Amino acid sequence: MSFSVATSPKARPRKALPKVPPNSLLRPQAVGKAAQLPGAGGTSFPFYFVAMAFLRELFQKNFSTLVTLFLLVVVPLLGSSSLVAVLIGHPTLLAHLTGWQLLAYFVLVGLTMSIALTNSTFVVIVTGYFMGWAGLPGMVASYALAAALGYELARRLDQGKLRGLLHHFPKADAVLGELQDQSWQLILLTRLSPVLPFALMTFVLAIVGVPRGRFLGASVLGMLPRSLFFYWLGTKAQDVWALLHNPDEGTLSKLVLLGLVAASLLGLYVVFNRALQRVLRRHSQSS
Repeated sequence: MSFSVATSPKARPRKALPKVPPNSLLRPQAVGKAAQLPGAGGTSFPFYFVAMAFLRELFQKNFSTLVTLFLLVVVPLLGSSSLVAVLIGHPTLLAHLTGWQLLAYFVLVGLTMSIALTNSTFVVIVTGYFMGWAGLPGMVASYALAAALGYELARRLDQGKLRGLLHHFPKADAVLGELQDQSWQLILLTRLSPVLPFALMTFVLAIVGVPRGRFLGASVLGMLPRSLFFYWLGTKAQDVWALLHNPDEGTLSKLVLLGLVAASLLGLYVVFNRALQRVLRRHSQSS
């Protein structure tokens, strides 16, 4: 009696995926190698891993920058709340200022905005309420001063560390290089949005290497639409404290704020997507 053993057809070998050493997915080099998976055409890469790798490197090698970014979000809220308490206790403190007092005021608020002690929206509403339209030129000058001082302070604090860190992430660094070529639009759009903190965006734009002159010009122009709106609210306010507590009260305010945020986000999406597509196109041509 004979037995026959059925043999299954020989399995076709599967195409092996790129090998990545254990616990190395978060290393920049590993992320770069794992980016080009079969079937992806060599043009896509995992944004999640890139982002996680960058945050890990930032935490390990440039923790001071990470702390600074956090403080630039939190401190303006605390500082503005403290000043509200001071002004409530002294409601005539900013009324009927002399010429020299006005000059000192605008220099002071420029300094406080540059180091994130006060929120820019808070400053413009208070200035509009107490000084009317006559104070608008001084407010614009304060913005320019805050942008210039914040830019220099950020560059001195970071000393190129963040940009050096980005060199470990070739694709992110390439996208950043493309964004620098479109820095005028980038700055205008970040300044247009009322939800992006002034001091935080000054710090970020400065340390990624946006040119100084372009930064200052685009910062002032980009701040004008939202600043004019909040300044107008300040001049019309009957109760400035209620306005500071809820600046988007009313249908018109909500529509304007939503419009500014939508325009900023849509514009930033277009700018970032355009930069990303250029990098991917260049990468696919070279590979």
